[in-house]
Amino acid sequence: MAERHSRFTILVQVDGKDTTSFVAALIRETKRLSNALKRTLTLNRGTELEAHRYFNVATVVQVYFCDPQSPLKRGANENTNGLLRQYYPKVMVLFTSTLKDLDQVAMRLNESPIKALVYKTPVEVLSTTVALIG
Repeated sequence: MAERHSRFTILVQVDGKDTTSFVAALIRETKRLSNALKRTLTLNRGTELEAHRYFNVATVVQVYFCDPQSPLKRGANENTNGLLRQYYPKVMVLFTSTLKDLDQVAMRLNESPIKALVYKTPVEVLSTTVALIG
């Protein structure tokens, strides 16, 4: 999950690619977030998201979907995927990654300055944003 304003990234450990596992993991992680961050979630149109209505009911977060085959409309998603490929090449099976591994990668991404954020880190931007909203 990537928050669009701050580019803060949360990597979620999922037990399988099936819709039940995926939605359960999203619900678990979303419930841990501050209410200020739980407004909407935009998802890709994968088969793992067929049960997105359960996510919506469990979290009261509105779900939107990206336009199919429109990568230019999914800039934050595509950028985050590109950054993750530094750590997880396409040939790597992500189900072997431990939660500790995922947290370390997320920490590296969230503590790296980003040009689009005027060389602030996602952590800095998110903490300012949440303080203003909360």
